[in-house]
Amino acid sequence: MSESPAAAAPRPTSLFQRLLNGIERVGNALPNPTTLFAGLAVAIVLLSWVCSRLGVAVIHPVTGQTVAAVNLLNVDGLHRMLVNLVPNFVGFPPLGTVLACLVGIAVAERTGLIGAGLRLIVLAAPRRWLAPIVVLGGVLSHSGADVGYVLFIPLGAAVFHAVGRHPLAGLAAAFAGVSGGFSANLILGTIDVLLAGITQAAATVVQPDITVHATANWYFLIAATVLITVAGTWVTERIVEPRLGAYTGDAPREPIHPLDAAEKRGLGWAVAATLALTAVIAWGTLTEGGFLLDPKNPSILASYFIRGLIFFIFLYGLVAGLAYGLGARTIRSDHDVVRGMDASIATMASYIVMSFFAAQFLAFFNWTNLGTILAVKGAGLITVFHLQDNPILLMIALVLLTTSINLVIGSASAKWTLLAPIFVPMFMLLGYSPELVQGAYRVGDSCTNIVTPLMVYFPLILSFAVRYVPKTGIGTLIALMTPYSITFLISWSLMLMAWIALGLPMGPGAGLYLAK
Repeated sequence: MSESPAAAAPRPTSLFQRLLNGIERVGNALPNPTTLFAGLAVAIVLLSWVCSRLGVAVIHPVTGQTVAAVNLLNVDGLHRMLVNLVPNFVGFPPLGTVLACLVGIAVAERTGLIGAGLRLIVLAAPRRWLAPIVVLGGVLSHSGADVGYVLFIPLGAAVFHAVGRHPLAGLAAAFAGVSGGFSANLILGTIDVLLAGITQAAATVVQPDITVHATANWYFLIAATVLITVAGTWVTERIVEPRLGAYTGDAPREPIHPLDAAEKRGLGWAVAATLALTAVIAWGTLTEGGFLLDPKNPSILASYFIRGLIFFIFLYGLVAGLAYGLGARTIRSDHDVVRGMDASIATMASYIVMSFFAAQFLAFFNWTNLGTILAVKGAGLITVFHLQDNPILLMIALVLLTTSINLVIGSASAKWTLLAPIFVPMFMLLGYSPELVQGAYRVGDSCTNIVTPLMVYFPLILSFAVRYVPKTGIGTLIALMTPYSITFLISWSLMLMAWIALGLPMGPGAGLYLAK
């Protein structure tokens, strides 16, 4: 079989390949995230004893009070840890919100609604619009949790192959949208709720009554969706496809079947149900005295729709999924619905276990006052170098740091659970909003997803590529995705810099700076 250029993997002795092997060795040396958080919890307890014995303390710049390190390695600390073990876990902000959202989205995924919707988008696209549609579809697929990795990426390759374009180009475009554009979207998803919960938990160190909504970065994410679509399309058509050349493999073309009558009927029912639900919500939020408005503050931002956004994400997934399932006849009884919910929660088992130890680490970290102390010390160090008035430099530094860490720790929530307790309070003490800090983190969290073999779905994507070019290796896939990673990092960072320079809000009611 004649191979495409992508089939020739880089030599193991090349500098690039040695660098990749080094990154892989470093990543493999790291413990499991669950073990990592368990070890960090123990380390925090030991560190609290050391800092307490050394008399580590700071003056809080807001209250003027002395904040000293609290020792947890004593009888009082032991009692506190024993009594709060379960409350720490149950009260871990991201846990309940993510699971609640996934229960509803699971219905939409398991009934076939999300898959049918994605196929409809791709099938309706003219050939010249195929690349932007595939990239955009990958970005939008985040609303279905990880469905984009499993369903949309192989679909992108199959669609390109079906119309005579190189299948690896379609795979790359879809992978770039799904994973490289992970922090871009037009609509909110579970990741927005998850990260906002972690950000809020970290921000309470400075402002105990602060609330960080899931809409914290919504405006920024909408603009990023346009950016990623344009940039991803440009890379696909100007760099990736010319490099690949014409596909000369012998993989048979797999036609993308149009939606059948049942699927069309299901989509019609889902659209009708979604519009009806949206009309009810609009009536409750946009009319005077609406049932979703707070009488004390009758604004949309203060409405119970925004406050209860988790419930509405769950409800949209449930209602649309049920409507599709009934219309397409993919639901025969309530057992089908419950099995879909069960399967979705089952996939979160490792996350639930990790959350148990992450919750203890976060609680211990807050109890010791080390977060506040690090924030004040860090803010003081920044002041010494006169960087406190340069938000662009600060945020770009956070982007680059996150991008580097992302090469070895792929989980967005795991990284943010580590970084948020330090950087959110630190930058808040300098006057910057937690929404801005979270936005900068999300830029760095996305760009290198597609070039690290340590990303959990990387082996799956490689297996999709091998279907078309059997000799595809890790180096081949990384080389294929590197142009996207570099382009996304540069263009997204420039957008963040322009956003800050223009003083644009990150989301509804989420400015760049804390109110004075």
